[in-house]
Amino acid sequence: MHSMTKFVKMHGLGNDFVIIDARGNANLQVDTALACAIADRRRGIGCDQILILRDVAGADLFIEILNSDGSRAQACGNGTRCVAALVMREMDTESLQINTDGGVLRAWRAEDDLVSVDMGAVLMGWQDIPLAREMDTIEVELAAAPGPAVCHSIGNPHAVIFVDDVEAVNLERIGPIIEHDGLFSEKVNLSIVHKQEDDLFRTRVWERGVGITMACGSGACAVGVAIFRRGLGGRKNRIMMDGGLITIDWQDDGSIGGRVVMTGPVAYAFHGVLDGALALTMRASND
Repeated sequence: MHSMTKFVKMHGLGNDFVIIDARGNANLQVDTALACAIADRRRGIGCDQILILRDVAGADLFIEILNSDGSRAQACGNGTRCVAALVMREMDTESLQINTDGGVLRAWRAEDDLVSVDMGAVLMGWQDIPLAREMDTIEVELAAAPGPAVCHSIGNPHAVIFVDDVEAVNLERIGPIIEHDGLFSEKVNLSIVHKQEDDLFRTRVWERGVGITMACGSGACAVGVAIFRRGLGGRKNRIMMDGGLITIDWQDDGSIGGRVVMTGPVAYAFHGVLDGALALTMRASND
């Protein structure tokens, strides 16, 4: 293990990440205790997710994605865009192939210093999300929910609920109830949405293993897909989250799931090295 482990802190619309580069250092591991210590906003660095960059065959790199509670996530749209911006600059390239637990994603530089990522196809079958039993995934009734949910998977399972007023919904109360609903064997991310204009939708997100976040990339993708599935808009929409605006384009490529492309800003916050208690936790996790 390196004597000092470097990290970079970045965010996409306030959805923030600690990025640790483990390429060339396969022995560097982040267990649950260390992930929780890093993500702690009072005693650690503070973040929604920890992103660990690793070497991989068949792509430019692999991202291991850990939630703030140490659980592993299959996809993270904003995190992928942040990593893409960082590594594209490092490699002096305009695009990357990034492998994740949810599959290989293509990321590229867009106009106006924005970064795009193709999140791949949407899985809409109940068994693919997965749900505990067979049902229509466009109208899913959930306990404590303010309305029926549209459910699908974009690397992670998502439930999207449309309401008259997002701000009137107590997301802090219903978020953990719906996340742990027995219908979702792998828990679920929850988005509460209302339509502001023809292609503008106000959204708030509860992420599984994290809680309320200022933004969620795969959550924004899930909202964009749900808008079209419910007949509330077209395939390209602007999603306004607590942290700002992102554009989702559910492209029709002739397949059932299509391709979901998200485009938005990323920002660098700071960099440093793990030291003190965090360094001790890291040493213990790698002993």
